[in-house]
Amino acid sequence: MEQMDSGEKRLNELGYKQELRREMTLFKTLAISFSTMTLFTGITPLYGSSLQYAGPAPLVWGWIIVTFFTWFVGIAMAEICSSFPTTGSLYFWAAHLAGPKWGPFASWCCAWLETIGLIAGIGTQAYAGSQTLQSIILLCTGTNKDGGYFAPKWLFLCMYIGLTIIWAALNTFALEVIAFIDIISIWWQVIGGLVIVIMLPLVALSRQSASYVFTEFQLSPESTGISSNAYAAILSLLVSQYSLYGYDAAAHLTEETKGADKNGPIAILSSIGIISVFGWAYILALTFSIQDPSYLYDTSNETAGAFVPAQILYDAFHGRYHNSTGAIILLFIIWGSFFFGGLSITTSAARVVYALSRDKGIPFSSIWRQLHPKYKVPSNAVWLCAAICILLGLPILKVNVVFTAITSICTIGWVGGYAVPIFARLVMAEKNFKPGPFYLGKARRPICLIAFLWICYTCSVFLLPTYYPIGWNTFNYAPVALGVGLGLILLWWLLDARKWFKGPVRNIDVQNGKI
Repeated sequence: MEQMDSGEKRLNELGYKQELRREMTLFKTLAISFSTMTLFTGITPLYGSSLQYAGPAPLVWGWIIVTFFTWFVGIAMAEICSSFPTTGSLYFWAAHLAGPKWGPFASWCCAWLETIGLIAGIGTQAYAGSQTLQSIILLCTGTNKDGGYFAPKWLFLCMYIGLTIIWAALNTFALEVIAFIDIISIWWQVIGGLVIVIMLPLVALSRQSASYVFTEFQLSPESTGISSNAYAAILSLLVSQYSLYGYDAAAHLTEETKGADKNGPIAILSSIGIISVFGWAYILALTFSIQDPSYLYDTSNETAGAFVPAQILYDAFHGRYHNSTGAIILLFIIWGSFFFGGLSITTSAARVVYALSRDKGIPFSSIWRQLHPKYKVPSNAVWLCAAICILLGLPILKVNVVFTAITSICTIGWVGGYAVPIFARLVMAEKNFKPGPFYLGKARRPICLIAFLWICYTCSVFLLPTYYPIGWNTFNYAPVALGVGLGLILLWWLLDARKWFKGPVRNIDVQNGKI
């Protein structure tokens, strides 16, 4: 009998047999985790709106504040991950940590929050990818001033659907391909990130002063309708709160990682470390390179006022070289990172749907848990995620704040899913916990408490309206969508599911303690 991997041995103790192939090394797991927390994907689409609320200072310092609290969440997650290396892990953790009485309910809430968050996450990447593509097409065909082609809403929707379908197709064909693409992705992010962070301030003809970047606090009530200082500062933190999550991707893949009980926590913590440094550098590079702050939002400027980072890049390159080639190349680097980010989020989403249907927690679960006979990937689950994601994008045709709403649904679902196991770990008796190699000991209560409160704060901020006065086209419909969705899920639990849903289903028969 071949030597059993330490993670696989622990998986068997928890009552699961190894079904997915174990072929991810630490570097590959880190690559997938890093490309889910992508550098540009969080910051780029929300940078413009956050800068508009309260000027550069809260944006720049906000990243530091958010990073500080994110470390607490990451450390709490890493400890749990080292104790339970299973796939669909967040909800498995919730079931075990909450104990036999509350376990099924905790895992039910966590699984559904996470499923909603991940599927909306595919939508955020597809939307932002289409937005970048829209700016690339505009700058390639001329600019908004010289009659360039600015894609209308129907074409935008077609790009959104196209990206989703390409990702689903790639996810159907093989895990090795995706692991390989993710390694390209990590180099793409690192090298592309360095190029943008170093080149942009060098190319720009004039740079903003340090006092502007670090101390300028300026509201723009005429465009956002927000005149309260505190409210504007809270909203300008959204960009950092949205960018700094996704580090649980390492945890989703632990069943496929060698030595997962040690490598899982390392991957979670190192991806937070890398992203916090890189992200801050990217924000500083963009902010120092602004030429004229008031011109960025002007709808008659070269990028139609639609996409602020594109205008910053255009101003820098056009000012020095009198053409927009450099800006197009850098936008393409950014677009590439949306493409990779969407691909790895699709992988995560399908894994969670697969794990939930393996435990019979989704209607028609027998269809979604089938593995592709040849490639051993949950292909039906992949296409289900893609279909729901396309439905989420249909309001693009009518509503202006689709992106805000999808982002809010995504962040609340995703981060809310983190809250369930962390809260369960906070209140459980220490004697019931079997520590892995990474153990916090006495520090766990304060760390888990800070992490839990921070998550509650993040979720509540994402439900706030982002523009005033509120009309049909500026209405953040995330509270409605989430309220209806979570309401139905809780209702199903109360009426029916609590009778039969027991949480994670063991698929190993344990006889006489032998496996």
